[in-house]
Parts: sequence; C-alpha cells; structure tokens
Amino acid sequence: MQAVIKGRYQAHLDAKKRLTLRGAEYEYYEVQVYDNGVILLEPRELVRPSKLSKRTLQMMDESIRNLKAGKVSAPIDLSGL
Repeated sequence: MQAVIKGRYQAHLDAKKRLTLRGAEYEYYEVQVYDNGVILLEPRELVRPSKLSKRTLQMMDESIRNLKAGKVSAPIDLSGL
C-alpha cells in the first residue's frame, strides 16, 4: 500500500536546534537518519505500565535482575542482516 501525502511545508531549526511539526498527531516518534540526509519519523504510541499484564511486568523485572546479575547470553551477530 502506498502512503498518501497529507501535507507538505518548509521547516527550520530554532536557536536550540529544535524542529516543530505542525499539527502533529502523536507525542512520540522514532527517528531514522539515513546517510543520504533523509530523516524518517514514524509515530509511536507508548503503553502505560498499568495496561501491561502482571505477568509481563514480572518477566520484565526478572530480565532486569538477570542483566544486573550478569546472566546474559553471548552477543548476537547481526552483521549478516
């Protein structure tokens, strides 16, 4: 499916190197910067911890404990991807 352009405008950085998005529909974006100068913003919706299941929160807590205790796997080689 091809994306449709909803709007187009020129933007500039302010004195603090910030860029303002007009009519932004999301509060959070993932930013991807390419070597050819293209910057891609993808909207993200963060999940509130209260919406996560109790089991999921327990698994996350256990993972952090394991990380702090040094119980980690060997690094995964992603260079072939």
